[in-house]
Amino acid sequence: MPELTSGAIALIVTGALAYLLGSVPFGVLVTRLMGLGDLRKIGSGNIGATNVLRTGNKAAAFATLVLDGGKGAVAVLIARSMAGEDAAQLAGLAAFVGHIFPVWLKFNGGKGVATFLGTLLALAFPVGLAACATWLVTALIFRYSSLSALVAALLSMPWAWAFGHGDLVTLIFILATLVFVRHKPNIERLKAGTEPKIGAKK
Repeated sequence: MPELTSGAIALIVTGALAYLLGSVPFGVLVTRLMGLGDLRKIGSGNIGATNVLRTGNKAAAFATLVLDGGKGAVAVLIARSMAGEDAAQLAGLAAFVGHIFPVWLKFNGGKGVATFLGTLLALAFPVGLAACATWLVTALIFRYSSLSALVAALLSMPWAWAFGHGDLVTLIFILATLVFVRHKPNIERLKAGTEPKIGAKK
């Protein structure tokens, strides 16, 4: 954990604003704007980029990926510039929680992978880059988005240690745990051999 240098009010405001930013359901907004229907009634019903891809619209999926990752990164960068590293980590956590439990969707959101990766890229670029590379390599080999997310989340902690960012390990542990919790149904399908592969329409 970083040293606490920001005041309590600053941290409270940072957390609240970052949560609201993280709560913006870009997947839902993008699919509606592009005339693809209600994402919550498509495929798995998840609001993330993987489910957007099941619409067959790669541009919509890419836009969702960038926007979901970007809200985590933006929250971190603004908090860091306005307060400090403690606020930056809090903002990353709050934005991530906002994505998976968004107030706008009755607290039923996504699984947080893109926001997780965007947050890591902003907090410590080498760690985030390594996590993204881990996701990509796993996806290329096994073709499962969920498995790629789980492996990337799990290996993010040793990546943080390897790149000299031990202060991030506690935060990453919390985020990775939430990623695993949100992927519980996927883990069961992976075990059963019924998990759809990347690009498959459900």
